[in-house]
Amino acid sequence: MHSFEDFKLSKQLRKALETTGFESPTPIQSEAFPVILSGKDMVGIAQTGTGKTFAYTLPLLQDLKYSNQINPRVLVLVPTRELVLQTVDKIESIANQVNIRVTGVYGGTNINTQWQTVAKGMDILVATPGRLYDLTLNGALQLKAIKKLVIDEVDVMLDLGFRFQLTNIFDLLPERRQNIMFSATMTEEIDSLIDEFFIHPVKISIAISGTPLDNIKQQCYSVQNFQTKANLLSYLLNDKEEYRKVLVFVSNKKNADRLYETLEEKYGQEAGIIHSNKSQNYRIRSIQNFDEGKYRILVTTDVMARGLDLEEISHVINFDTPAFPENYMHRIGRTGRAKQPGKSILFFTEQEEEAKLAIELLMNYEIPQVDFPAEVEISKELIPEERPNIAENPHITRNTRRSSKKPVVQEKKEKNKKTNQGGSYRRKLAKKYKKPQTKGDKNFNRRNKKK
Repeated sequence: MHSFEDFKLSKQLRKALETTGFESPTPIQSEAFPVILSGKDMVGIAQTGTGKTFAYTLPLLQDLKYSNQINPRVLVLVPTRELVLQTVDKIESIANQVNIRVTGVYGGTNINTQWQTVAKGMDILVATPGRLYDLTLNGALQLKAIKKLVIDEVDVMLDLGFRFQLTNIFDLLPERRQNIMFSATMTEEIDSLIDEFFIHPVKISIAISGTPLDNIKQQCYSVQNFQTKANLLSYLLNDKEEYRKVLVFVSNKKNADRLYETLEEKYGQEAGIIHSNKSQNYRIRSIQNFDEGKYRILVTTDVMARGLDLEEISHVINFDTPAFPENYMHRIGRTGRAKQPGKSILFFTEQEEEAKLAIELLMNYEIPQVDFPAEVEISKELIPEERPNIAENPHITRNTRRSSKKPVVQEKKEKNKKTNQGGSYRRKLAKKYKKPQTKGDKNFNRRNKKK
């Protein structure tokens, strides 16, 4: 299908699509539409930025008729609060034209407020697994009317530890339903989930996660340490015309905070940060500020690498080389959206070179290396994780070091060698009746008494 006309959409949906500005379907949309419309279970493997949300939204809305019932008929599960808001916004851009109600629920906010929201009724519910499960246990939600289940970004969901909640939610859903799943990667855990809960699903694979995107120019720099990386990043960001909207990925929250403090000193209100330790309102505000251009630089962790549809990002900078090569693909997929040109830069240290090679092996592509700029200061300052005594064994903690000391053994005094035998009354009883051979042998004591 190379045109939305081939979908034979209703007049209202065609009108709604016109307002979004989409002229032709993406490959995942073309492949998924007839399968989802047929009612079969489906697993879609596609990279971020390929139009997965509309790939399931269009056929679901085509098949969903007006109703004023309270309980939802379609359930869409996504891994993060930000994705709930984004997915609701995208679905509503079309659903409003066909009089379909969409509601989103997520953690990190007052559950009573969401209780009141779902009590008003909806047709499509978009939710994070944890908050959905809480609302069902509290009796605020009933899932008995669900006919279609969509699990989007399932690989992220499992990475965040939602397997337990997913399994419990499956138990609350009607057995007769259509299951639709989207993921950027396939893992053994995802395969296990499919085998357990899906019925002969149709598998659609549009782009393997290791395939480099042709419209993204990739480069890399060999850098000595964290502080030198920060110096190099600042040097690059000085070119505001070139680096007009930059997403910077850092390996963990601690390093993200460190880097943000450095950038904030130099760039002030131009820089923002987002990771899972930030409050919900802070995260939403940071995303909005970056999306609207108030922030030129946004520092983040891999939790934000997949699913967020941020517009016109000029550069993705991998401040740290990701340990999992698939994560690199998800990161750089934030730029070069909708076939627009994008740029990706990778910083790697000697310790991260192996991870870089794994990325290149996955892509079957060698990332071009750029000479380190002579103007950038090479710092000798090391963060705690880079110092030799910690780097040799990152699992050593203060308590571990304490416990590794040779224990001092002191001989017990005679009075302390005594063990608790119980009271004299208990000892006399034990001697008289002895211990039953098996628990519950009621005649044993009686027989021994006669002896």
